[in-house]
Amino acid sequence: MNAIEFAKVTLTYGGRRVLSDVSFSIPQGAFVGLLGANGAGKTTMLRAILGLIKPAGGAISVLGKPPTRGNADIGYMPQARRAPTQTGISGLDFVLIAAGGHRWGWPVASAIEKEAAWKALEAVGASDLARRPLAELSGGERQRILIAQALIGDPKLLLLDEPLISLDAAHQRTIIDLVHEIGERLGISVLFCSHEINPLLRAVDRVLYLGNGKAAIGSVDEVISGPVLSELYGTSINVVRVAGRIFVMADDVELEGEAHVHDV
Repeated sequence: MNAIEFAKVTLTYGGRRVLSDVSFSIPQGAFVGLLGANGAGKTTMLRAILGLIKPAGGAISVLGKPPTRGNADIGYMPQARRAPTQTGISGLDFVLIAAGGHRWGWPVASAIEKEAAWKALEAVGASDLARRPLAELSGGERQRILIAQALIGDPKLLLLDEPLISLDAAHQRTIIDLVHEIGERLGISVLFCSHEINPLLRAVDRVLYLGNGKAAIGSVDEVISGPVLSELYGTSINVVRVAGRIFVMADDVELEGEAHVHDV
C-alpha cells in the first residue's frame, strides 16, 4: 500500500489553479522532500492530503483511503506555528494538547493521554524538556516538542511543513537526522517540506518537486536536473553541483536561496 497517491489531481486555492492534472505515488516508509518555488502549492498539497481542501479534479488516496479531516494516522506539523511562550507552559503541557485537546492541563488530562504524551516526547529524545517552560527552550528544542506533538497517536504518515525555518545549519541537521531516524525506526512515511534540497541530501529517498502546476518525483539526480526543472519552472534552469551542494540557478540567480516566503 502506498502512503499517498495522486491520480490526475487538480488543486485550486483562492481562485487560482495551483496544481493541474498531477499524478504520483509515495510508498509506505519513504522519506520524501517536498520542494518548489514560492507559490508552487506545497502547503496547498499538504492541506489536500489532510482533507482540509477538496481537489477540483482527480482523486487522492492517503494510506489506502480518501483524505479525511482529523485522520489520526497522519501527524502534522504546520507551517504557521508559534509555540506559546507564556511562563509556566511546559513542553509536556504543549504535547498534551494533541493527546486530548486540552489546553494547558484543563480539564485534567487522563492517564492514557499523559502516557501518550510521554511516549511521543521519548520518541524525539525530549523527555528532559518536558517540565521546562517553552520560553526557556532554544529553537531546536522547541522543534523537538512540535515534532513530538505530531507523533501523538502513533501516526503512519508524518507531514512537516517547513520545520527548518529560523534554525541554523547545525540545528537543521539535528532535526533532519531526528525525523529520518524516527521514520526508519517506526516505519513512518515522511513528507518533509523544505525551501531547498541541500539540508535534506543525506536523508531523502526521493524528492517531489512542484512548479508551474506540475510535479516531478524521483531521486535527487533524476529530478533536480536542468531539463526537469526547466519544464517545471517554465524557464531555462541550470543546476550546479559544487562541493557536495546543489544550486538551482536562473539567470545567475539562486532560486532556492530566495524561497523563504511561504506559498500559502
